[in-house]
Amino acid sequence: MKIINGGVCAPKGFLAGGIRCGIKAASQKKDLAIIYSQKDCRACAMFTKNKVKAASVIVSQENIADGKLRAVIANSGNANACTGEEGMKAAKRMMQAAAGVLSIDPSDVAVASTGVIGLPLPIEVIEKNIASIKNSLRSDGNADALEAIITTDTRKKEIAVEIEISGKPVKIGAMVKGSGMIHPNMATMLGFITTDAAIAPSALDAALRRAVPRSFNRLTVDGDTSTNDMVVIMANGEAGNEEIGKQGTLINTDLRGLPEDDDFLIFYKALEYVCVELTRMMARDGEGATKLVTVTVTGALAEETAETLAKSVASSSLVKAACFGADANWGRVLCAMGYADAQQKQSAYFDPDKTDVSFKSGAGEILVCKSGQTVFFSEEKAKEILKEEEIEICININEGGSISVSVWGCDLTYDYVKINGDYRS
Repeated sequence: MKIINGGVCAPKGFLAGGIRCGIKAASQKKDLAIIYSQKDCRACAMFTKNKVKAASVIVSQENIADGKLRAVIANSGNANACTGEEGMKAAKRMMQAAAGVLSIDPSDVAVASTGVIGLPLPIEVIEKNIASIKNSLRSDGNADALEAIITTDTRKKEIAVEIEISGKPVKIGAMVKGSGMIHPNMATMLGFITTDAAIAPSALDAALRRAVPRSFNRLTVDGDTSTNDMVVIMANGEAGNEEIGKQGTLINTDLRGLPEDDDFLIFYKALEYVCVELTRMMARDGEGATKLVTVTVTGALAEETAETLAKSVASSSLVKAACFGADANWGRVLCAMGYADAQQKQSAYFDPDKTDVSFKSGAGEILVCKSGQTVFFSEEKAKEILKEEEIEICININEGGSISVSVWGCDLTYDYVKINGDYRS
């Protein structure tokens, strides 16, 4: 596998673009994005588990039910959530406008929105500018599309990789937006993934449904799950590889084991890598964040236990605040593990008296807790380690298992409150 340029435009047959159409009149940034495949695509998606769902989520869920898409149209500046029947009409008009200029079936268009909840979507400005969004489509239009979907993001988040399957180069490209309202199920984000792989629908679905829980669903910034979250993958088969999963052996694949299919394994590992790297980018760009914080739990017998414990620590406001202050307050780590069952609603048994905690970064690693108790350590060295921009909280629960799980988050700073205290203004 190698990293390449191009984002969602890296795979063959995909174009993208972005324009400013004035969804927020005072903003001068691009606010409408489009991704388009020149050929029919197999597609699947995962959506927010929030009971309050934006109109775009409902429309996209309906359109992707047949496993096909050709395009995604996405706006920033307005979430079109909690907007009632008028919001649903606006989302459908957005879908129909894109389909009209692209000369495709409206049911082959996914719709995505992000921004302030509860305000009517000014669909007229989108319809007025829909010809311009079509004209913006280019084979190198990924940067414009990415700019058009970001909100409070301070960094652009995209990646593309190339792998080889049945002797053919296969590419996967992706972009995401996400900075605040980020918490598992499924993190708060818009994520769009393209690939020129020839892949059976069951294999594509199995790959996405395994990759998301191991990446985007292991991301937390602030404990809030949004109304608009989605991640969509489209595969147009332009790479010309032998179809992955064509025998249909992947239909019953669950999240606990990978099928015995070499081509699928190659594709899946590349997809998971893409999703994990985007997850790390979002965690590093958490609203107001100064640090990427990785929480890794090792020594577990069950993946669910390690994941639940790691999520509880990464979500703790006290742990996050300690990371911001470079304070080696390891007691907050054990405390967060102790209430993990209640927070995550699933069993996460561990023995505090067997648990070790270390802090790690580019400045070194230091053990601060052994068998649930403090050990002598240099506070100065610990602070030096925790001042780095990327830090890791390493927890060994010593159950005798070999399972390791990482969850990604960030520190909690004064700026987080500032950003969200006047988000609408």
